[in-house]
Amino acid sequence: MTSTLPYYLGCPSWSEAAWRATLYPADTRPNDFLARYTEVFNAVEGNTTFYARPSEQTVARWALAMPAHFRFCAKLPRDISHSDDLYQQLESSLDFRQLLAPLGERVAPYWLQLPASFGPSRLAELEAFIEAWGDTALAVEVRHGEFFAKGDAERMLNRLLHERGVERICLDSRALFSCASQEPAVLHAQAKKPRLPTRPTAFSQSPQLRFIGHPELLANDPFMTPWLDKVAGWIEQGLSPYVFLHTSDNRFAPELARRFHQRLSERLPGLPELPQLQMEPELEQLGLL
Repeated sequence: MTSTLPYYLGCPSWSEAAWRATLYPADTRPNDFLARYTEVFNAVEGNTTFYARPSEQTVARWALAMPAHFRFCAKLPRDISHSDDLYQQLESSLDFRQLLAPLGERVAPYWLQLPASFGPSRLAELEAFIEAWGDTALAVEVRHGEFFAKGDAERMLNRLLHERGVERICLDSRALFSCASQEPAVLHAQAKKPRLPTRPTAFSQSPQLRFIGHPELLANDPFMTPWLDKVAGWIEQGLSPYVFLHTSDNRFAPELARRFHQRLSERLPGLPELPQLQMEPELEQLGLL
């Protein structure tokens, strides 16, 4: 069913044990999480590759579990993206791409998530990296404040990415930071996630949105509404946007993704429904699903 969607929808990962009895049947084994995930969603953030490179055996298992229409946005490992000299990591990035080669076109785009310390003075370094990267789809996330100041640095960044068809990943954390909860998961997420202005761009065929949500699902609606219009417009233009939904501990990320799709369907009535989740009665009673 998800293969017929005109956009890509997913969560930060597939390996959340807390999703048993909500997204996955209660008795699902961890090795079966990915196959079950792909029955509902058609894309996933590749957070796992940011922290550690998978083994060849793991990649082979992923290749068996991921259908051809599925998209895995593999993050370049942090020893590449957070290095002192990005250009010097080209050989390492090539090795990483070769490691994931068994996934073929399912890895698209690769994500380069740069640290907040990566500022305007390093744009030439980023340009050299992109030039040597080649034609493989790439999206970049920046976190330095100057890239959000609407000045020369942001214009130079946008020009660089736009001219080369490299997408600028948009992260929207406003819903998360609107939360006054003292729950440890919320405080941890607020301490870890960047708090920056949103920059919805479409520099390629596939705009990229990461929405970091409020732990109370319905509280996300006012923050989600402008994105529904934006994503619907992209789809109507013939683009294939990617939308990833997070919550502070990601327990309800699949439900938030489902809500996004339901509300998007109100703007685009022809969208197919997502397969039903394995819902817990308590979630239904709370009106969260």
